[in-house]
Amino acid sequence: MMKAKFIISGILVLLVGIQFIPVETTNPAVINEPEWDSPRTEELVKRACFDCHSNETVWPWYSHVAPVSWIISSDVVEGREHFNISEFTPGESDADEAAEEVEAGRMPMSMYVLMHPEADLTPEEKEELVKGLTLTFGRKSNDYKKPQFSH
Repeated sequence: MMKAKFIISGILVLLVGIQFIPVETTNPAVINEPEWDSPRTEELVKRACFDCHSNETVWPWYSHVAPVSWIISSDVVEGREHFNISEFTPGESDADEAAEEVEAGRMPMSMYVLMHPEADLTPEEKEELVKGLTLTFGRKSNDYKKPQFSH
């Protein structure tokens, strides 16, 4: 009985202690955004992509609670490093990959959609997003192929 109390106390101390390990939850200034092909594309991008791929991340309360904060911060840092809409440069080599990632079903990530149901796009919305990203980021419109999504 005493051993169980000691273990539980140790776990609680550990859980409280890890809260003091700092993680990055910042939003740097927006430097530049693309000229969206339509307001609809911008709306869909903001719903499904902005939290990880922009400097306008909405940090929910649980993003400040370790160890969940470590995962979220890591995902945002990695997302911004790979492609940051808030620091868009025309002709950027990774920009056209955004449509490919959505088309292939890799984005938005299922873990993100689980916690953000508004990012759970219908097949029609995914199709709109792919087309809008394709047009916004410079692939020729005749390069656009209608994707086949299932929900």
